[in-house]
Amino acid sequence: MRIILDTDPGVDDALAIMYLAAQEDAEIVAVGSVHGNCSAPLAARNALRVLELVGLTVPVAVGAARPFAQPLQTAEFVHGADGLGGHAGPEPNGTVVSESAAEQLVRLARAHPGELTLLALGPLTNIALAVLLEPDLPKLLRSVVVMGGAVTVPGNITPYADANFFHDPEAADLVLGAGFPDMTLVGLDATEQARAGAEWLTAVGALDSPRATFANRLLDHYSGFYSQMFGTHTCTLHDPLAAALMLEPKLATYREMPLAVELTGTHTRGQVVSDQRLIASDAYIATKAGAGRVAVKVAETVEVQRFLDQMFEALKA
Repeated sequence: MRIILDTDPGVDDALAIMYLAAQEDAEIVAVGSVHGNCSAPLAARNALRVLELVGLTVPVAVGAARPFAQPLQTAEFVHGADGLGGHAGPEPNGTVVSESAAEQLVRLARAHPGELTLLALGPLTNIALAVLLEPDLPKLLRSVVVMGGAVTVPGNITPYADANFFHDPEAADLVLGAGFPDMTLVGLDATEQARAGAEWLTAVGALDSPRATFANRLLDHYSGFYSQMFGTHTCTLHDPLAAALMLEPKLATYREMPLAVELTGTHTRGQVVSDQRLIASDAYIATKAGAGRVAVKVAETVEVQRFLDQMFEALKA
């Protein structure tokens, strides 16, 4: 699978890159950074750092610096001021390319129609900009996997919205309504199941390699944040799960439904609005009543232990 990665590293984004680098059936063709866990320029440098750690030379483009219609918000309180829990280290050797992340995505999609899978792990600003640049983008990509949204569960940044969609609701709504024929949403419905416990973290902590050493530094910071919330040694592997489901969809079950994002609600801005009625068939979705939106596959139940085993092997590599 040839992958364009749109990301905001971010601890779990970095772990997702490490996961992908260990998979023989995955090739990261290009990376675009976006605001979210940290600023877009810092996210690009962090992506370069992690790629260099795992021995990959991949073009990295800086993406959108801010959301479409609201002030910039970042998540240093979760990921640290450097985005990597205080463990970013020295500046990377590589440099970013001259084009923007949206321009890079459009250029590659046009050059390789039907060949590339997009994995979006941050706010969807770059993807929305790319759709505006190239309205045929949904026809040009092989498939799209998005980590974001909370369809049937509470949010994690507000009671109703997850962080990625809340950081740019307009972009998320534009992308969900753009008509991508093969889009999978890996939201909190699935990722909140992908929680690593004390036993798994201890096992990873015993691994001895440059990759595992770096991963353990990230996990120590990340689990510290989660442990304050849950009172136990744990953390949630949001972005690595999305990467795993992209490569092995059978790790989860899915339900298809048209989706939109609330943009004007006083308390619900950024919330995923889903049509879960049984009548939401393909014929219904094609009507005005279905908002004219293509159904999205929403990940629901996850084989968590299989995923954790795969993540462990990736960090062991």
